[in-house]
Amino acid sequence: MIKSWSHSRAVEFDKCNLRSKFMIIDRLKEPERTLKEGQTEQANDRGQRLHEGAELFVKGGVELLPELSDFRPEYEALRTLYSEGRASLEGEWGFNNAWQPVGYMSSDCWLRIKLDAMVTIDPTWAVVIDYKSGRRSGNELKHAGQTQLYTVATLLKYPELERVTTELWYVDQNELTRVEYTREQGMRFFKVWNDKGIKMTTATEFLANPNKFSCQWCRFGPKFNGPCKVGV
Repeated sequence: MIKSWSHSRAVEFDKCNLRSKFMIIDRLKEPERTLKEGQTEQANDRGQRLHEGAELFVKGGVELLPELSDFRPEYEALRTLYSEGRASLEGEWGFNNAWQPVGYMSSDCWLRIKLDAMVTIDPTWAVVIDYKSGRRSGNELKHAGQTQLYTVATLLKYPELERVTTELWYVDQNELTRVEYTREQGMRFFKVWNDKGIKMTTATEFLANPNKFSCQWCRFGPKFNGPCKVGV
């Protein structure tokens, strides 16, 4: 069975239960992706490089990567807040199945949340920030779900908070989206995500979900000679 989940795991599980089984339970590795013409690095490698570059800049001592220059004012403000002890970076939060905070790698960790940054405005208000590389178009629903889950997790981890603001920094589009919830508003998302987590971690049957959207780039499907034979 799947013992723990995260937002990205939940997204994959919604797309196709069988794919989640291949990745999480069977620990099958996806075939290597080839670079497209004119491409010098894979999208996930680039995303990791930009995240690491942003973290190093905020901590101080290195210059901001050119790809992040549109957000220089925001990263400089974050660096100031970090130096003042009002911002934390690369937070790794773990919760057990009662949504109580536990160690990120604890044996009873049921949900894992990884934040790029969190800023404490005052004792009752926090801002959670996630850096986004790549395209925004087509990912709006997925990213909205991420902000909801992160809001719930932040409110449960810090019971003194009365409101949470989540910001997504789309560094390639020079766009920043912001949404804010009071505690009452944010906790309305709890049941949705709790139900998702329970469904994923109690599943004993993992059925394929063949459709053009899920199967188009699935590296486990017949297009790539993978173990799944029902892809379209």
